[in-house]
Amino acid sequence: MKHGFVKVAAATPDIRVADVKFNTEQICSAIEEASDNCAKILVFPELCVTGYTCGDLFTQDILLKEAKEALSEIAEYTAGKDILVFVGVPLDVDGKLYNVAAALNEGKVIGLTTKTFLPNYGEFYEMRQFTPGPETARYISFGGEQVPFGPQILFEADEMDNLIVAAEICEDVWSPVPPSIRAAIEGATVIVNCSASDETIGKDTYRRELISGQSARLISGYVYANAGEGESTTDLVFGGHNIIAENGAILKQARRYHNDIIYSELDIQRIISERRRNTTFKTAGEHSLIKVPFHIINEFTALTRHFPKMPFVPVNERVREKRCEEILTIQATGLKKRLAHTKSKTAVVGISGGLDSTLALLVTARAFDMLGRDKKDIIAVTMPCFGTTDRTYQNACEMARKVGATLMEVPIGEAVNIHFRDIGQDPECHDVTYENSQARERTQVLMDIANRTWGMVIGTGDMSELALGWATYNGDHMSMYGVNASVPKTLVRHLVKYAADETEDRELQKVLYDVLDTPVSPELLPPKDGKIAQKTEDLVGPYELHDFFLYYMLRFGYEPSKIFRLAEREFEDDYDNVTILKWLETFCRRFFSQQFKRSCLPDGPKVGTVALSPRGDWRMPSDACVDVWMKDLGNISLTDGF
Repeated sequence: MKHGFVKVAAATPDIRVADVKFNTEQICSAIEEASDNCAKILVFPELCVTGYTCGDLFTQDILLKEAKEALSEIAEYTAGKDILVFVGVPLDVDGKLYNVAAALNEGKVIGLTTKTFLPNYGEFYEMRQFTPGPETARYISFGGEQVPFGPQILFEADEMDNLIVAAEICEDVWSPVPPSIRAAIEGATVIVNCSASDETIGKDTYRRELISGQSARLISGYVYANAGEGESTTDLVFGGHNIIAENGAILKQARRYHNDIIYSELDIQRIISERRRNTTFKTAGEHSLIKVPFHIINEFTALTRHFPKMPFVPVNERVREKRCEEILTIQATGLKKRLAHTKSKTAVVGISGGLDSTLALLVTARAFDMLGRDKKDIIAVTMPCFGTTDRTYQNACEMARKVGATLMEVPIGEAVNIHFRDIGQDPECHDVTYENSQARERTQVLMDIANRTWGMVIGTGDMSELALGWATYNGDHMSMYGVNASVPKTLVRHLVKYAADETEDRELQKVLYDVLDTPVSPELLPPKDGKIAQKTEDLVGPYELHDFFLYYMLRFGYEPSKIFRLAEREFEDDYDNVTILKWLETFCRRFFSQQFKRSCLPDGPKVGTVALSPRGDWRMPSDACVDVWMKDLGNISLTDGF
């Protein structure tokens, strides 16, 4: 269970109504299969020991006696198996019949969670046979042991921090105040549900949204096991719609009308990280629920679930297009407000023919459209120097003309050479001073043009560059409003492509497609044979890796070794583990060492859940030490793998 992963399963066994012996065999068989597949938590449907659809047979002593004996037999079957099992069973206590989810571990019944809300409408008549569970849990005698009985019992793993499980039963989660709310407030990180929800038109969609929503509201894992084929079809049909969710995301769901076991891995560390970040998730001041320890072996969990390889970019094309439109609108709306507030007469954008400045120009044009202003007041400035290639220069100029901006060309080579002379820099020494002098000269030009035209400089740098510190301090690092400041590089590309796909201007479209095809480069070193000599990703690493690292480090607080594990899995067809580790080390070092650049960022609109504004989402001291993160990376064995 390294890195907080725990494998869970939801099973719908083949059953026969009221055939307890057969059902017990099927349940035990499923326990065996789940155990062989290394599941640590296994959930079965509601009343599956007897079948949910027994009706008035639940009043028969012989059935209840058989069910109780079967529960003890199933519990004994868990002995020697590294698993916590929840199974639905009818249980007679003090002359009343209860609908129960029994928790089984190490050969014993360790808890009996009762159903709180009994449906008695539509096709459901549970109050005809059953009694709602008590308001609070107590201990009863079962099999010679004192066992907690009632709602909201917490089952806490001794061997894994923060793995605390609570159960509810079917209708409980459909109620206005599900019992799982209290359980989560008192620490439960995983909710299981033994359910018997029949199929009607559209109900599967509602069920999926309900479980997804509950896992999001509780910031928890949710394992939902539903009754399936084998239940009576006298009036109803059950589809075995099992669901595993985590904090609003469906990790796995079963094919309906197939009695299957589904598996996935819940990320307990991620759940706890989300709860820590969310100040509206209030834990209980006083803990009133019974806690019961259970035991599982703390071992490595093989992963079957996948983590988005491009976490900032939706895979689904329709969703991606919607996301792009929304981001462009957020960016343009932020700039629109700032231009109007400052009464700026112009917007000054430095254009290079690269992705970032292209996006900034497109956003500025959109903001001017929103304001109903003439786009001639957008001053697009191209500043060719030692590394500028004809391809990027022509693209920059053509793009400015096509969007309707005023194109202004200010060659800076002579000014930079004078600056070299003044500070004693050898023009043949292509070091960081050689590069940064050009970037700072360009920023000076833009700022002064903005002053002269009563305008403001629009920043072009993106979030990935800010994370790595791949920006010249007081050069391209500085502006009066940074429209791309919370847009990662992998998403910049899709935003430009979306704009290209959407435009009706075929000439502009052609230019935008060529920009997309141009290598990412600051163009600060002289070209070779007229082509870009300085490629950013050769120097700092692939942006698709860095954006992956950035997302999982900031969004969920994952340690570097866990990020490496996920990257190794998701990028196995693209990079070997030596390469991944190399760039992850680079990311960690640069992220810490370059915080001073982020500490004084210009304003800019937040567009996603990850942002680096020092005034909002990321407040980090500029002199924080990276040693703990590097030590964690040093513990990675490239030969063992994950």
